[in-house]
Amino acid sequence: MVQEELEAREELTEKLISVNRVAKVVKGGKHLRFSALVAVGDGKGRVGIGMGKANEVSLAIQKAGAVAKKKMVQVPLAGTTIPHETVMKFGAARVMLKPAVPGTGVIAGGSMRAVLEVAGVKDILTKCLGTTNSVNVVKATMKALTELREPEQVVAERKGSLPAKG
Repeated sequence: MVQEELEAREELTEKLISVNRVAKVVKGGKHLRFSALVAVGDGKGRVGIGMGKANEVSLAIQKAGAVAKKKMVQVPLAGTTIPHETVMKFGAARVMLKPAVPGTGVIAGGSMRAVLEVAGVKDILTKCLGTTNSVNVVKATMKALTELREPEQVVAERKGSLPAKG
């Protein structure tokens, strides 16, 4: 109940990435269902993705949105871009994310663009390597965004792991 009130206060944008018709062959014929992939974010570094399946498209989208809201993570941003370059792999999909100077815009393909825009990234260069399967590309993008670290965090980690002099 408290979380619902918090979500009502913060503005979340929801973007539909893909809808897929799934057929299961059963004794009486084909059973058709729909799966939807949705990205949800607040535009300030919080983003989540979700998949939902249902007999109707609208229900699948609602389910996917609910899953995405539950799985939201905080992504470190450096102004309007990301702190550093990263390459991430998920399945056969490899994605490369590179920080860009202000004014560049989001240079990304359809499914990656949706995730980055709802996260609040305004300037970034990306490249999708390997497969263009939207589900795997989105998961690789999310994995890459969660692996990003801020410079202060890296410095703190390195100071803690330095051997003692003496």
